[in-house]
Order: sequence, then C-alpha cells, then structure tokens
Amino acid sequence: MERIRKHIVFHGRVQGVGFRWRAMQATDMYGCTGWVRNEWDGTVTMEIQGTKPAIDAVISTLERGSYIHIENMEDKQIEIQENESQFTVEF
Repeated sequence: MERIRKHIVFHGRVQGVGFRWRAMQATDMYGCTGWVRNEWDGTVTMEIQGTKPAIDAVISTLERGSYIHIENMEDKQIEIQENESQFTVEF
C-alpha cells in the first residue's frame, strides 16, 4: 500500500492534555513516522507518514483521547521523507 505524508495543524484543546504522548503511542501502534510539536498559538503541528488507513487510525486514536478535544484540523499532503525511521516529539 502506498505511503503518504501529511502536514496537519490541530486546533482545540490540544496542549497540556497528553496529545504529543498519545501521538507517539498511536504512531508506534500503527507504524507511522514523523514528528509532533506544540506551537506558541496553542495549536499542535504534526507531520505524519504512513499508509492512509494508518494515518486515519492515528487521528481517530487522538480524537478518542480523554482530555483531547480537536475542534478543527488543517491538513495537506506533502512530499515523503524516504529516510525517516521514527516518530519524534520536537520542542
């Protein structure tokens, strides 16, 4: 199955609620790579790479997070990073 990469900005109650930790768990569970970071404006930015079903599963997992409330997502498909091998939290 073809891999894709998405750049996603999450809006809502997404900081201070375990979002990045849950993203690390979910991407590990579904075999995705990329990174996630908190932004100064209260949003969270993620670049995630994997199959479309795996990326959709990661997002569904995040939406079911106990304190996480995603109000809106801005996403666009971007170029694959061929040599990427893990998912990290950026600071």
